[in-house]
Amino acid sequence: MDINIFSATDTAGRDKQILEVFRFQYQHNEVYRRFAGLTGRTPDKVKRVEDIPFLPVEMFKTHQVVSAGPPYDAVFRSSGTSGMTFSRHYVKNLALYREAFLRGFEMFYGPVSQYVILALLPSYLEREGSSLVYMVSELIRMSGKDESGFYLKNTEDLIRQMEKSERAGQKTVLIGVSFALLDLAETVRMNLKHTIVMETGGMKGRRKEITRMELHEKLMEAFGVDAIHSEYGMTELLSQAYSKGEGKFRTPPWMKILIRDSEDPLAYLPAGKTGGINIIDLANIYSCSFLATQDLGKINDDGTFDVLGRFDNSDVRGCNLLIAE
Repeated sequence: MDINIFSATDTAGRDKQILEVFRFQYQHNEVYRRFAGLTGRTPDKVKRVEDIPFLPVEMFKTHQVVSAGPPYDAVFRSSGTSGMTFSRHYVKNLALYREAFLRGFEMFYGPVSQYVILALLPSYLEREGSSLVYMVSELIRMSGKDESGFYLKNTEDLIRQMEKSERAGQKTVLIGVSFALLDLAETVRMNLKHTIVMETGGMKGRRKEITRMELHEKLMEAFGVDAIHSEYGMTELLSQAYSKGEGKFRTPPWMKILIRDSEDPLAYLPAGKTGGINIIDLANIYSCSFLATQDLGKINDDGTFDVLGRFDNSDVRGCNLLIAE
């Protein structure tokens, strides 16, 4: 499809692109077309962004969700415990993924070349096909810093590098999965002035689940920082939202959040009301850009959004029309 998803500079231009991508994916994505037909939201009925049907993200576990045929540059697979069904995201164009995550990172944090990138992602490094590992490995490479790298079990080396960066006044990002950052926090007491601590969520059964607020309080105390940053993404997306504190996330322009009514998945809620998170990610142009997640959240008056938890399976209503087919 001949569209530059990064070119829209205003809401009207972005909404026009969103509707163009919807029509493209309805035509070329068999799974999405069937789902849209079952909801009655076909192109002749869709006049506004709010009319677009959102595919349940679980469909990536049971179907090949693609808007373009092979070959594919990569297949990303979700994490999970033994016996689970994994999501698979067939990525037609890795260059588009790289451009999306680089533009997104630099939009919020400035040039990646300014940073040392330290990655603490043990559960992701221990398996193949992680989109997060691919993104971070590319950010490490793009940083151009020899000090950047992954840390699996070499915690002492990580601490020494953090201390070295602090002494040098070097801007640093420590990005880690929540349980690994908590493990590290239990071994150190630091007073970081030049380091951003960024969690990517996910205990994945490694530790007792705690709220994001509790997690951030423990990490702020251990690392001596005023705020914990967060990255919000998933295997089924090619773009990320970022929070610079208090769990308030912002998206890049080619990504949009809507909050659906948990009782009526085709209706949307105003700012301040909690419901299911729907995501538009135009970087998913060759898979599906319109996803209904199992995350609960709300949009704030300032345009940020909060992620407040997840639906229980019993709470998901009206979204799974194709799961059993």
